[in-house]
Amino acid sequence: MPLKLSLKPGERFVLNGAVVENGDRRATLVLQNKASVLREKDIMQEHEANTPARRIYFPVMMMYLSSQAEDRVYDEFVVRMTEFMGAISNPDILAECVSISREVMSGEYYKALLRCRKLINYEAERMGIAPHSSKD
Repeated sequence: MPLKLSLKPGERFVLNGAVVENGDRRATLVLQNKASVLREKDIMQEHEANTPARRIYFPVMMMYLSSQAEDRVYDEFVVRMTEFMGAISNPDILAECVSISREVMSGEYYKALLRCRKLINYEAERMGIAPHSSKD
């Protein structure tokens, strides 16, 4: 099924590892085949991975953008997820963690990223901080 992207003027996104920037007008792209696409607002820089949930999101994002799990990135994900799960007692969030782990193991990185957003939002609520970066 094709993926339709509606882009704002100047909006950036990553397409199979390449950073693409829209021109000065709104545009719509239709991707006819499977590709790794991540909008600028969903891209996290390494220095932004500064909370436990964000330290889970970042390696999942890296695996998604590279379309494969490098051992060191996967290992980082496992360590961070184990730490997070050890500190959480909420059964719903623990279930999300298990689902994220399953999706990562099966190579469904985009689905795992969507679930990671739930962890980031949960963490932000618990810590009383804004859930998203200033890019939102």
